[in-house]
Amino acid sequence: MLKEGDIAPDFEATNQHGQKIRLSDFRGKRVVLYFYPKDDTPGCTKEACSFRDASQAYEQRGIKILGVSTDDEKTHQKFASKYSLPFDLLADVDKSIVNAYGVYGEKSLYGRKYFGTNRTTFLIDEEGKIVKIFRKVKPEQHAEEVLREFDNLIK
Repeated sequence: MLKEGDIAPDFEATNQHGQKIRLSDFRGKRVVLYFYPKDDTPGCTKEACSFRDASQAYEQRGIKILGVSTDDEKTHQKFASKYSLPFDLLADVDKSIVNAYGVYGEKSLYGRKYFGTNRTTFLIDEEGKIVKIFRKVKPEQHAEEVLREFDNLIK
C-alpha cells in the first residue's frame, strides 16, 4: 500500500485523444492523480465537473490534473466531450495503474460484493513524491479540498 512520502509509481497510458501520457512527463510540476470508478456515472460526473470548474485555479498554480479509470479511451472521449473536461482522462483497461496505486479492490453496494476502483486521489510534488492521499473522497467538494491542501503545502 502506498503512503505519503513514497515516490509515485510511473506509468504510461492513453488519454481520451489517443495520446500516450507518462507520469514522469510531469516531473517539475505538481500533479493531482485522481482515480474514479466509471465514466458518466453520478458521483464520477460530480467529481470530474468539480475539477473542471476549478481547472483554471489549478492551471494558475501550475498543477496538472489527471483522471484515471479502467474505462477505455472511447468512453473517456465521450465523457470528456459531454462535460467539457479540460484535462486528461487516462484509460487503464489492463488495470496496471489502479493495481500499482492499490486503489482496485473489493467493494460493496447494497450488500453485494464486487471488485472495482476505489475513489482515491494522490497529490504528487515536483520530484514525483506523494505528498497527500485522499482515500475517502466526497465528489462534489473534492476539487476545492485538493486545491486547499496544495495551498497549505506551499505555505
